[in-house]
Amino acid sequence: MSAVFLVLSSFLASGVEMVEALTIVLAMGLTRGWRPALAGAAAALGALGLVVAALGPALVRVPIADLRLIVGALLLVFGLQWLRKAILRASGYVSLHDEEAAFAREAAEARTAGVEHRAGLDWYAFAIAFKGVLLEGLEVAFIVLTFGSAQGSIPLAAAGAAAAVVLVAVVGFAVRAPLARVPENLMKFTVGVMLTTFGIFWSTEGAGGSWPGADAALFGVLAFVIALSALFVAVLRRVKRERLVAAGARA
Repeated sequence: MSAVFLVLSSFLASGVEMVEALTIVLAMGLTRGWRPALAGAAAALGALGLVVAALGPALVRVPIADLRLIVGALLLVFGLQWLRKAILRASGYVSLHDEEAAFAREAAEARTAGVEHRAGLDWYAFAIAFKGVLLEGLEVAFIVLTFGSAQGSIPLAAAGAAAAVVLVAVVGFAVRAPLARVPENLMKFTVGVMLTTFGIFWSTEGAGGSWPGADAALFGVLAFVIALSALFVAVLRRVKRERLVAAGARA
């Protein structure tokens, strides 16, 4: 069952990051040309593949108990950051991410940027596409390495990530538009919940604790994280409404 969570988490996290990376590549391709944009994206994916290939074997050699403690702590930090942002978005304290607005911003900057050719490529389009895919992809690489090594199956985690990359790329380039209808913010909330769940589960095991029911306990931890997140959203929404009412009364 943990293998299902592993693939699903890698798939969703990769999908979220690749939707954002796709927006950047599309903006470069449609405004500056597809050749440098795709070359930059391909170079970044190659670099990310090297990172996973280089670090993966080293992580597998670490004793599993130590690895799960370290990975669990990292996932808690990482997952709580995703969850915090998702809770703030869901409660209305932070605006929802808008891929169409991001696309318009990137395209406008691309149209006004100067032209410089290196190795026969528009360097601006290449560099922006490379940086966008690399920065978004580093989070994917982190999740693949930590999830895969702690679960003893980096290829399985990589398969989930690769499936998301292929799906987003095929759909994105088929419609030639940012994937604004993808429920990206819901996906981010889901990823934050799953990262936090694995972080709690693995850090406890790494510290020497044990869970009743072994991997089945993941469902209990997952339910706890979801319930607590929903409570925070409800409380923050109520606080915001009360502040708006109070502000209206003063006005």
